[in-house]
Amino acid sequence: MKTKHTLLLLFIIPLLSFTTHKYYLSLTQLTYKSEAKSIQIIMNVFMDDIEVALNKDYNIDLQLTTKKELKNNDVYFERYLKEKLLFKVDGITKTFNYIGKEYEGDLVYFYLEIENINQVKTIHVTNNILTKHFPEQQNLVKSKVGKKNKSVLLTKEDNTTTLKF
Repeated sequence: MKTKHTLLLLFIIPLLSFTTHKYYLSLTQLTYKSEAKSIQIIMNVFMDDIEVALNKDYNIDLQLTTKKELKNNDVYFERYLKEKLLFKVDGITKTFNYIGKEYEGDLVYFYLEIENINQVKTIHVTNNILTKHFPEQQNLVKSKVGKKNKSVLLTKEDNTTTLKF
């Protein structure tokens, strides 16, 4: 009986050590819509991570998905995203419109759009989302222009890329 317990503990303890590791990852999807002449952007981040970053950076208490959630939190989300994300299309800096956000499980989805884009040859992306507070943060950028798909993984040290189509 003691042998069974010992073997069980030897098996369970290593498994538990893997579950305590936290991953820091965001996904930014860029899709050029020629009929709308825009680049539509969907970004998802872990809710608890973005909440920590905004609370620290802006000295606020968001309390996302609770009854005490700040009513004007979109102001902070938009400000944060505009500070941490930069896009250039064909070498020209472009500002994006903050469309809104939605919560799904433990993720926040942000919807952004860059308008008045007639064609796309290159998209330059600088992404510093969450890297100040989480140095191991990784930001995956996936793009689709026409039938061409490109993906790149950005980090705190390597936070910029130029996607060529």
